Amino acid sequence: MENTLKTNIGEIVAEDYRTAQVFKAHNIDFCCRGNRSIQEVAEKNKLDADKLFKEIEEVLNQTHADTIDFKSWPLDLLADYIEKKHHRYVEKQIPVLKQFLTKLCQVHGERHPELFEISDHFTKSADELTKHMKKEELVVFPAIRKMVKATQNASVLDNFHFGTIQNPIQVMMQEHDNEGERFRQIDALSNNYTPPADGCTTYKVAFSLLKDFENDLHNHIHLENNILFPKAEELEKQLGDPR
Repeated sequence: MENTLKTNIGEIVAEDYRTAQVFKAHNIDFCCRGNRSIQEVAEKNKLDADKLFKEIEEVLNQTHADTIDFKSWPLDLLADYIEKKHHRYVEKQIPVLKQFLTKLCQVHGERHPELFEISDHFTKSADELTKHMKKEELVVFPAIRKMVKATQNASVLDNFHFGTIQNPIQVMMQEHDNEGERFRQIDALSNNYTPPADGCTTYKVAFSLLKDFENDLHNHIHLENNILFPKAEELEKQLGDPR
């Protein structure tokens, strides 16, 4: 048990994504800040580490026939999945949410000035995420597919123009941190996406969509930070660091 308490929470969620529900219930960031141990997050959030561990154990002991084991997927398949599921979701939802937030600011902004801050944070996040995803699609994912192909063909890996895969990965992870922080601010400003008493249907729908967007972002970042990127770095070492 002592070793488990020292295990990184990102690794725990990577092994079984159902455990994410435990961390979400306690507002513990397992994606951008997945490199912390159970002991660390318990102390940080003033929780009983043993109780947190037992909650995780309960989830792990449940039948999980429908759980997707992303850790077992080939890296090129996982990159394809992230691009087709999460990138497309972000691209589709950005204009929808911008429209909703603009309307909310026009109708409710005078009584709820925090809406302007929420809208501003989301607009900045949308712009940064759009650029971020393009860098993944044009640089990081092609490099990962190239490494997988080299492994399959037992061929020598040519040098990347950016040096080691760790370089763009570090940039991607920093950008993940930035957007994770931006959504923590949106969460706080929206009272955990809780519409006020005078909130109309549009208000409720907008906040619900924002919450869904954040959840998808967490899943997206988790798959990359805790599974895709570490395994890509390990694969590069196996092939021979191109530096």
